[in-house]
Amino acid sequence: VQLQASGGGLVQPGGSLRLSCQSSGRIISFDIVTWYRQAPGKERELVASITGGTRTTYADSVKGRFTISRDSAKNTFYLQMNSLKLEDTAVYYCHRRVGAAMYWGQGTLVTVSS
Repeated sequence: VQLQASGGGLVQPGGSLRLSCQSSGRIISFDIVTWYRQAPGKERELVASITGGTRTTYADSVKGRFTISRDSAKNTFYLQMNSLKLEDTAVYYCHRRVGAAMYWGQGTLVTVSS
C-alpha cells in the first residue's frame, strides 16, 4: 500500500485548503484513515481520523473547522480545512491502518501566513 498526499500550499489566515490522500489499495470500512501533522519543533499530532467507515475523531484544536472524509470508490480520503489559523502551519501526513499494518504517506506542507 502506498499513500500519496497532496493539496498543501500557502494560504492566508481564514482561508481554506483541501488535502487529499490517494491510496494504491482499496480502502475498506475496517481501515482506519488518519491525518497527522507536525509543526516545526513540535511532535507529530493526530488531527482527524475515520474508523469503522463513519466514526470521526478530531483534535480539539481543529473541531468545527476541519472535516475528514473518504471516497472509497476513489480510494482517497480528504481533509477539508477551513478558517485556517497561523498555528495550523505544519507538514500534514496521511496514515492508513489495515489490520496490524500501518502505512504513511509523504508529508504535504501547509503554510498559513499573511
